[in-house]
Amino acid sequence: MNKIIKILLAEDEPSLGQIVKESLETRNFEVFHVLNGEQAYEVYKNNSPEILVLDVMMPRKDGFTLAKEIRQENKQIPIIFLTAKSQAKDVVEGFEHGGNDYLKKPFSMEELIVRIHALLNRVELKKSHNNINIGNYIFNHTKQTLILNNDIKNLTHRESELLFHLSQNKNEILDRAFILKKLWGDDDFFNARSMDVFISKLRKKLKHDENIQIINVRGYGYKLIC
Repeated sequence: MNKIIKILLAEDEPSLGQIVKESLETRNFEVFHVLNGEQAYEVYKNNSPEILVLDVMMPRKDGFTLAKEIRQENKQIPIIFLTAKSQAKDVVEGFEHGGNDYLKKPFSMEELIVRIHALLNRVELKKSHNNINIGNYIFNHTKQTLILNNDIKNLTHRESELLFHLSQNKNEILDRAFILKKLWGDDDFFNARSMDVFISKLRKKLKHDENIQIINVRGYGYKLIC
C-alpha cells in the first residue's frame, strides 16, 4: 500500500503503545495512540481512522464496550483486539462485540502488520463489489444509496439491509421468517407489519423501472423480480 493509512491504536501500556506506534509509522501508517477507551472514541469521531487496534482491558472504557458502540454506527471499519486473555470464551466474546481479528499478547509486530493488511485488503475487495445492479438502478449497500440516471436516493439502514437481502436472492423467494429474525429480531405480527411498510417504501423508490417488481409470495416471503 502506497497511501498513508490512518490507524487508531488504543493501548493503555505507554511503553508497548509507543513501540507499536513507532513500528507502524515506519510502514506508511499515521498512528493515533491513546491510553483509554474514552479518548479512543473521541479520536475515532474526529479523525476518521481506517482501522482500529484496541486493547481489551483499558481504563474508563474497555475495548469490547468501545467496539460495540462503534459498531452501532459503523459496520465496516476493521477492528483488531489486543489482549493478554487467552481463553476461548474471551476470543468468542471479542468477535461477538464486533471484532474482526484477535491478537494475544505478547505478539510480534510482523504478525500484527500482516493481520492489519489482510483486513484492509478485505475491506477494499468488499468495496469493489459494493455496487449491485437492480434493473436500471445501481444499489450501493455500504453507502446506502440507490442511483438511477445520476439521481441519488438515500436509503435508511433498514431499507438498505432489506434491499441487499432481496438483491442477493434476485428472482427467488426471500424467506419471511428469516429476514424478520435477522433484521427485526423476531418474526411476530407487529414486526411483520413493519416489514410490509418497508417493502412498500422500496417499491416506491424502485418504481421508475417498470421491469422491477417486489412481489408478496403469500405464506412464504417476498421475491425481487428484475
